[in-house]
Amino acid sequence: MIIGIDASRANKEHKSGTEWYAYYLIKELAKLDDKNEYILYTDQPLHAGLLDLTQENFSPAITNLPNKQGWQKITSPHNNFKGKVLRWPFRFLWTQGRLSLEMLWQRPDVLFVPAHALPLIHPKKSIVTIHDIGFKETEKLYSQDLIMPQNGLDYRLLRLLIKIISRGDYIGSQLDYLHWSTQYALDKAKRIITISNFSKDEIAKYYNVDNSKIKVVYNGYNDKLYKQLDQPEVTQNVLNKYGLTQPYIFYVGRLEKKKNTDKLIEAFALVKQHHPEIKHKLVLVGDASFGFDEIKYQINEFNLSDDVMITGWVAEEDMPHIFKGATAFIFPSNYEGFGIPLLQAMACGTPIVASNIPSIQEVAGSAALLFDQTKVHDMAEKIERVILNQDLRNQLIQAGLIRAKNFNWQICALETLKVINEL
Repeated sequence: MIIGIDASRANKEHKSGTEWYAYYLIKELAKLDDKNEYILYTDQPLHAGLLDLTQENFSPAITNLPNKQGWQKITSPHNNFKGKVLRWPFRFLWTQGRLSLEMLWQRPDVLFVPAHALPLIHPKKSIVTIHDIGFKETEKLYSQDLIMPQNGLDYRLLRLLIKIISRGDYIGSQLDYLHWSTQYALDKAKRIITISNFSKDEIAKYYNVDNSKIKVVYNGYNDKLYKQLDQPEVTQNVLNKYGLTQPYIFYVGRLEKKKNTDKLIEAFALVKQHHPEIKHKLVLVGDASFGFDEIKYQINEFNLSDDVMITGWVAEEDMPHIFKGATAFIFPSNYEGFGIPLLQAMACGTPIVASNIPSIQEVAGSAALLFDQTKVHDMAEKIERVILNQDLRNQLIQAGLIRAKNFNWQICALETLKVINEL
């Protein structure tokens, strides 16, 4: 059987949750499956991590360019993976345009899209992963910017195409695309994978979909990388690299409204106000996204310029050391389907203070001190407690180390492969 995978997200240099999910799932499938053939479809040439699937973590630089037909050689444990670069002249709608054309001309037996966007043209046996539908619950926290430039013939043609496809319901904003592509995937995909029972319940709440076609497969984490470390010199070198000084608490993820980062800034200001003896900095790790201007405004408004450190995106091999150096990991998200950083924190032995939302309860269990993410005072009080109480931190660390053992990418890949083979 030939299995095609949309690897465009896995191939991004700056990865967050969905991108890491796709990346590690591909790596684990390559280890597990010696029976099927795989094609990785991308919009750009594959990077080293996906060009050599035999490497455990990070591959050295590889300059293996695609040939004129777009094929790219991949080194894999069972020699059953190859890449295909599907060139597309536009910076948008690659999935619906170029990947659809490929499915028209040379479709695989099964297409797996590890995100919500199923191409218009696709095999009957198609599988899509819908991570969450937060845009249904918290629509105002999502960008409504258009996904294409607002000028030129290309814009007019594509906008007309979007109106035709959506029967006039959408104009082509990023939020529109989330609504349309999720509905289309639920209607047309043969199977839907989602990453938590919470997300499965949310899908059933908002969409009329056959419950039997949805399979819950939990995310994992890289347990070779994220673990308890005893390398003080290496950890200090990593902290120096990003200009970080201890003590600190930290958050990792996109810096955006739906992650509630602005409320975290406000809560941190209260912590400093209530307890001047607390000398911790707040470290924000991740790329700026929708609502970042408000985050910067909050930092200035509360005079926290010297107390909040923003690193930008951090290379994954450095992340365990940032977890190691932290007093606590703060996860204030308004809405999550899962939350991979929770697993990473638990595995590294970092205490977690997080939102009291169903998905975090499902993933973290008793290994997190939870707060009401809508109440800044509650968030601040829980952060204060974990900073000031060593016994509480030890309790959370031990619970987290035990809890993290329930998750890994190998289990995720095995269960995903089972869904594929059942088709």
